[in-house]
Amino acid sequence: MSSIIKAYQRILMKHPTKIQALQTGVLMGLGDTVAQTLIEKKKYKEYDFMRTARFFGIGVFIAGPGLKSWYGFLDKHIAKRKTGTTAVLKKVFVDQAVFAPNFLACFVVLLGALEMKPWTSIREKLERDYLDILITNYKVWPAVQIVNFYFMPLQYQVLFVQLVALFWNTYLSWKTNMPV
Repeated sequence: MSSIIKAYQRILMKHPTKIQALQTGVLMGLGDTVAQTLIEKKKYKEYDFMRTARFFGIGVFIAGPGLKSWYGFLDKHIAKRKTGTTAVLKKVFVDQAVFAPNFLACFVVLLGALEMKPWTSIREKLERDYLDILITNYKVWPAVQIVNFYFMPLQYQVLFVQLVALFWNTYLSWKTNMPV
């Protein structure tokens, strides 16, 4: 097991953005798979592989690189590479006040666009679900981010968040795929 961890650390140091993007895509796709199979109880014939591909793609091309850049920004500009309680709370506040509401809105819009839904349908979904998603976000993520920013080295923050986000992605997949 330690050789797997060492190999992961080596490749992460060599290709941080690529690895964090790929791991985010895999975990977002896995979250959708859990939503479809365990929560929605879809059988193989009903399974929407394109839906999983959309979640994977958003993870690889948007969420993974975006989180890596965002955490680097927070570390460099908000907390000036400090790890004390005040620095951590500043990071969590900015993360939850700036990143979370914007990312969640963009996520709902992007998912609808990738599903080729008309703007009216996307807007209805935003109006119906956005506030509930954001409130649920505030019930989960501030505590997770306190642990993340306080205990996790910068290079592991995206991985830590995405491991927790496996459950969050399951919720997002279920919530964003409810009929309008």
